Amino acid sequence: MQPDLTKREKLFISLYAKTRDARSSAALAGYSAPRLSAHRLLARQEIAAEISRTIASQTPPPDESAQGYRRLSFGSTADAVILLRNWETLTDSDIEKLDLFNVSEIRLPKSGGMEIRFFDRLKALEKLENSRSCTSAGDDLLAALREGAEKLGGVGD
Repeated sequence: MQPDLTKREKLFISLYAKTRDARSSAALAGYSAPRLSAHRLLARQEIAAEISRTIASQTPPPDESAQGYRRLSFGSTADAVILLRNWETLTDSDIEKLDLFNVSEIRLPKSGGMEIRFFDRLKALEKLENSRSCTSAGDDLLAALREGAEKLGGVGD
């Protein structure tokens, strides 16, 4: 990485290259206003160039939907608990730093308090397993087609 980048900028670049989520990458890198910081960072030419270099040097990322299902299946709910217990005292900046990816709904009932609903982990696991088996079946079919094509190619010789 370029030496003129700060440690926090380098961390943002690394996180963004993995997740492609600018806001959460900025939050995890420690920026106090993640949305605004992410926008400003991505607008900087040297940051964008370093992100491109980092992404190009990585192995291809797994399917994004599989990554999402993996996060839903195995992700932490700790930040949602923090929100639930402290929602009246948290600032907008504090809330923006929370990882609420697994949250499907947040409600403030008229009777008071807060309700948080999560995405169904079992359904996410099923989708993740289905995406793996589809990929595996697709790979098996492709291998069989290649093998058949090779055998057919040898018949005419």
